[in-house]
Amino acid sequence: MNILVCISNVPDTTSKINFNDDNKGLNTAGLQFIINPYDEIALTRALELTEKAGGTVTVINVGDASTEPTIRKALAIGATDAVRINAAPRDAFFVASQIAHFAKGKNYDLILCGRESIDYNGAQVTAMIAELLDLPAITIVKMLEINGNTATLEREIEGGKEIVDCPLPLVAGASEGMAEPRIPNMRGIMSARTKPLVAVEPIAIDQLTEIVGYDKPKPRSTVNLISSDDVDKLVQLLHTEAKVI
Repeated sequence: MNILVCISNVPDTTSKINFNDDNKGLNTAGLQFIINPYDEIALTRALELTEKAGGTVTVINVGDASTEPTIRKALAIGATDAVRINAAPRDAFFVASQIAHFAKGKNYDLILCGRESIDYNGAQVTAMIAELLDLPAITIVKMLEINGNTATLEREIEGGKEIVDCPLPLVAGASEGMAEPRIPNMRGIMSARTKPLVAVEPIAIDQLTEIVGYDKPKPRSTVNLISSDDVDKLVQLLHTEAKVI
């Protein structure tokens, strides 16, 4: 079984986020980057599947050379080899188009993504890759088992869960519960230095979106405590300040 795992390079959740002076880009100075946690779940499940049935796990990332430490971590966790599409990830369609172009004709049995990236939370790439490759897409997957040429997936839906059987190949978006992420050991870290990491030039894609600007959430205002005996004042504030009534 040959599996392609799509990974994103995202800021650590403990990082303090700032934007450039024009508010059109992230100020990366001093930021720590990590593998997108949902992608790491997908990677771990891919490794579990190939350890059981044999095969290879290739990780792919759309990003410039600064993302290579993140890719090397994926190799240290256990990926067989890695590909970096040498381009800044402009938007979800751009990323999906680059990955789909690379994957086309390579006969991957399974393409795994995280359900979403923790920086943009768009949850679009999984379905876009599938559409571009004319493959089925299953999103928000919490369990994945392979039996022969059929995948059984459990996905999260509103108010419950859904069990889906789907023939391979397919594209799936991993969520919590699919696997427990692994911590690379020293052997994995050392072997990652010599595993193949190929940089591929991007294909031309029309720019369909443009970032006008970023804004941070406004600071929270102080809490206004109202006595339980002063209902009239509470109603007034809800009407004039909170504007919820």
